[in-house]
Amino acid sequence: MPIAAYQEKNFPSLEERIGINFKNKDLIVQALVHRSYLNENRDFELAQNERLEFLGDAVLELVVTEFLFEHYLNPEGELTNWRAALVNGKMCAQVAREIGIEEYLFLSHGESKDNNVKARDYILANAVEAIVGAIYLDQGYEMSAQFITRWIITKLPEVLEKGLWIDPKTRFQESAQEIVGITPTYKVLSEEGPDHSKQFKVGVYLADQRIAEGIGGSKQEAQISAAEEALAKKGWKGAKTEILKRNPGDPIG
Repeated sequence: MPIAAYQEKNFPSLEERIGINFKNKDLIVQALVHRSYLNENRDFELAQNERLEFLGDAVLELVVTEFLFEHYLNPEGELTNWRAALVNGKMCAQVAREIGIEEYLFLSHGESKDNNVKARDYILANAVEAIVGAIYLDQGYEMSAQFITRWIITKLPEVLEKGLWIDPKTRFQESAQEIVGITPTYKVLSEEGPDHSKQFKVGVYLADQRIAEGIGGSKQEAQISAAEEALAKKGWKGAKTEILKRNPGDPIG
């Protein structure tokens, strides 16, 4: 085991945060090794975290699927959307920041200094999945499920309350039509950069009033960003759905 790396990054404090004492310390360290780090540290004893991420992604989806199946009677399509809202990169990156994973990452100097929030969130989300994979290998399914329940499934009430399982454009449109009787429109305000790396700025309007703006690498991304900002400014939570909870005596299936 690379004891120096384990101690240097103070991994015992991470284990304490997540409530898991790894039997194989290599696994928790490897879960935080980004491929860029190995490009600059070729003699590092562990591999990068992508295989653990691959495993953790599957475990995460299974645990969330099992929970939703056992506790809710909603149609498959709705449960699929709820699951997607819980296991997507945005949610995993949020969890990573709540745990404080960033300080434990092994990154190249370039990645360490990169201030691109979207790129860093991608790395953080993958690290959470890799940690799930590491827990599964070291502690088994039940401990993995406990971790996922504590950090991810507990977000479900917020997802349902705010309609986060519906894409922001749909949520803003349904809210606008219900509350003010207007269908939102989107206009490109500007586009910058070369064709292969454009940045679009889009405004979202209710009638002639610009409500918010969004920026993205495509018009669709910018529209989604604008809709998210508009929802936040208006304080609208979006569409509601009937929550069909399964009682303990209900048949499964």
